[in-house]
Amino acid sequence: MTGTPAPFTADDYAARMRRAARTAADAGLDGVLVAPGPDMVWLTGYRPVETERLTLLVLRPGEDPVLVVPTLEAPDAAAAAAAPALTLRDWTDGTDPYEAAASLLDRTGRFGVSDNAWAMHLLGLQQRLPETRYASLTEALPMLRAVKDAAEIERLAAAGAAADATYEEILKVPFAGRGETDVAADLADLLRQHGHSQVDFTVVGSGPNGANPHHEAGDRVIEHGDMVVLDFGGLKHGYGSDTSRTVHVGEPGEEERKVHDIVRAAQEEGVRAVRPGAACQDVDRAARAVIADAGYGDRFIHRTGHGIGVTTHEPPYMIEGEEQPLVPGMCFSVEPGIYLPGRFGVRIEDIVTVTEDGGRRLNTTDRELMIVG
Repeated sequence: MTGTPAPFTADDYAARMRRAARTAADAGLDGVLVAPGPDMVWLTGYRPVETERLTLLVLRPGEDPVLVVPTLEAPDAAAAAAAPALTLRDWTDGTDPYEAAASLLDRTGRFGVSDNAWAMHLLGLQQRLPETRYASLTEALPMLRAVKDAAEIERLAAAGAAADATYEEILKVPFAGRGETDVAADLADLLRQHGHSQVDFTVVGSGPNGANPHHEAGDRVIEHGDMVVLDFGGLKHGYGSDTSRTVHVGEPGEEERKVHDIVRAAQEEGVRAVRPGAACQDVDRAARAVIADAGYGDRFIHRTGHGIGVTTHEPPYMIEGEEQPLVPGMCFSVEPGIYLPGRFGVRIEDIVTVTEDGGRRLNTTDRELMIVG
């Protein structure tokens, strides 16, 4: 995809809200309560500031969607892409916003609530409706945003291509003698140059720091002979990128090449396991078996992957025990790793989307161990 994609329409958002209400009913819920955050963005295109003032999207089976908003923010809500498909109910300072929301709900109902809802808001609502019950959306409707349509996959592919371009360019910059934070800043700048509006993370784990999977780039000066784990991503056109590659400063040693080859083979097997009907845990098992068979099973210390969409981490998760079947349109990372404390780490990560007959990588840069200077 080149240029800016066509925006999602009120009809697109209306279809998502209907799907959410229908899925909630199928799960035995009386509705869905959505606070500001990624669920609200995905359902409405509206991105309000999260404050102590209550903003709440109420979705109920068979009922029109209602967005409860502070009066001073009502003009912004009315300008949201989904506004034609919504009823706005505003409340003014000095009145009770929880009563405005409570009047829309079954007083003994069970509702799914977006994970990032503020505790003060949920408790305020529960105080008005003490017989209601709540479940987080990750628990109650984990697959709500998991299956992407063609337009969403196009955006994810564009974000992935931008991350790939960033990687190709970071290979050209000096590593030795520079701080991890310097390389992290280069990654962030490159992501923005390639169209990212938001940079979520730029992991640069050099030498022993690479053995910490989520190492925050620090002041350590990268040295000749270091393995360096690079893991970076963010949002472009509202959809996420996330890729990892491991590079070496100068020629690597025999064990470093061996470990990298094992991780590369594990990642390949994980991607090969992606197909409709396979369970999420099958992807984890396929990648993990390669590493375990090579004798490093206890050094692969995290799940194999996570979903991606309007956030860079979301369901589904590629982990043992997750029996959710893969469905065409799901998008997630496949990112096995080996971490040797005090020495180095290796991780290789691509975003993969499930197709009708397998999986397709949205990251296509070389997965060989690249040499940097």
